[in-house]
Amino acid sequence: MKNREKKFIELAEKRMTRLIKQIKLVGNLANKSNYSYTDKQANKIIKTLNDELNDVKHKFRNGKNNKSTKFKL
Repeated sequence: MKNREKKFIELAEKRMTRLIKQIKLVGNLANKSNYSYTDKQANKIIKTLNDELNDVKHKFRNGKNNKSTKFKL
């Protein structure tokens, strides 16, 4: 296995593990017994997650796309 592929695998595994944990933490915010939020706020979170996932898909298929990484409700 080439060094660049080895590095890709190493980083992908670490980053995906962290990402999955973070997505689960965001999902915990949906618990209405602990948090209060509007449908508009929930929809913005869902839309942002979907948009970012679509950007990642685009990058893997077509190259880079530089978008802002800030999020604000």
